[in-house]
Amino acid sequence: MIRIKNARIMTLAGDRPFEITEGEVWTDGDKIAFVGVPTKEQLEGAQFEREICAMKNLIMPSFKNAHTHSAMTFLRSYADDLPLQEWLFNKVFPLEAKLTGEDVYWFTKLANLEYLTSGITASFDMYFELDDYVKACVEMGFRSVLCGAVSGDESNADRLEGYYLKYNGLDPLISFRLGFHAEYTCEKSLLERIAALAEKYKAPVYTHNSETAKEVRECIEKYGKTPTQLFDSLGIYNYGGGGFHCVHMSDEDMDIFKKRGVYAVHNPGSNTKLASGIANIRKMQEKGIGLALGTDGPASNNALDMFREMFLMTGLCKLRERDAAACDANSVLYAATVGGARAMGLDDCDTLEAGKQADLIMIDLSQPNMQPVNNLGKNIVYSGSKQNVKLTMCAGRVLYEDGKFVTADAQEIYKNVQARAERIQNEVKN
Repeated sequence: MIRIKNARIMTLAGDRPFEITEGEVWTDGDKIAFVGVPTKEQLEGAQFEREICAMKNLIMPSFKNAHTHSAMTFLRSYADDLPLQEWLFNKVFPLEAKLTGEDVYWFTKLANLEYLTSGITASFDMYFELDDYVKACVEMGFRSVLCGAVSGDESNADRLEGYYLKYNGLDPLISFRLGFHAEYTCEKSLLERIAALAEKYKAPVYTHNSETAKEVRECIEKYGKTPTQLFDSLGIYNYGGGGFHCVHMSDEDMDIFKKRGVYAVHNPGSNTKLASGIANIRKMQEKGIGLALGTDGPASNNALDMFREMFLMTGLCKLRERDAAACDANSVLYAATVGGARAMGLDDCDTLEAGKQADLIMIDLSQPNMQPVNNLGKNIVYSGSKQNVKLTMCAGRVLYEDGKFVTADAQEIYKNVQARAERIQNEVKN
């Protein structure tokens, strides 16, 4: 077992999720074994392979990145400050066409390094070359939920089902959710087949949804319905799921999300950089829609930083509503942790409780931006940063501690990523 002692603890569980207590957290294998103040008898009966003194720093559940495209690290700052369509079709797609599985392996490892520095222990990833992606995550001890990214015609439903059966149960760190890229990249016949898969497996479905006004307008022109209304009419959301971005949602769309238990995964950094708009988070909260937070990919954000996403989530909502009381910071912290875990189907990774997965972080409170200690939860959202992540643990393994990566050679990853990014750029130019 690992013993983390002399800690402040925020469990995010129960009726007082943001309450700060003092005590210890013990982990046994990949699970949390104990949270609280141990008795003398408990201590005498316990055997620890390692003891960590937290020195009054904060132990809390890790962040969950509920929407990303990790391997797009190779496109970071390659083609910025361009209109969306030009960026996507003239810059992104030509380079992605040159990717190999080994490229995805190294580019994913780079993203995982960045996640760990931000206290993220799980990503909800939509991309391709999945075997190589999975290999990168498992080698690093990083948890990931794969999201189906199929598009095109109905034949691709067979591929989606194959992935669903292959990757669920493959490794304790890996799971797979039914999903497709977006309404505008899928034929209706494929959407109907995906609805049939959702029914067959009683499974939730995830997709990009209402990211841009153009996407919604053209869907209405084509089907007489918004994307959300179309998906619901086909039965895609009969077992819940999630929508990524959800910037341009009508009241009826939100009512469908609430009725079907569909999560809205907010991506404020990407939405800002691509000028997609500001999601109506206040109304979603008022309607009781489940909220999660994601970075989106490193080509459209460009950072994989949950602290920045949290500040943007609350800040942009306040700006949109012209109300400084909108989008309370505690609700943002909850979306970035518990909300993300539940949106991804990681219900055993959401809170700090005995029997849950040992996915947790230590926040360094000795840094200037964390002093004085008043309201820790809100301070993490409003002034916290990566510099405060002292330790990141996933499934009971310490993966990042005091600025050092435990399960990966960062310099080797940087070298491979640079060489491969340059090769791909040269192939496109030539």
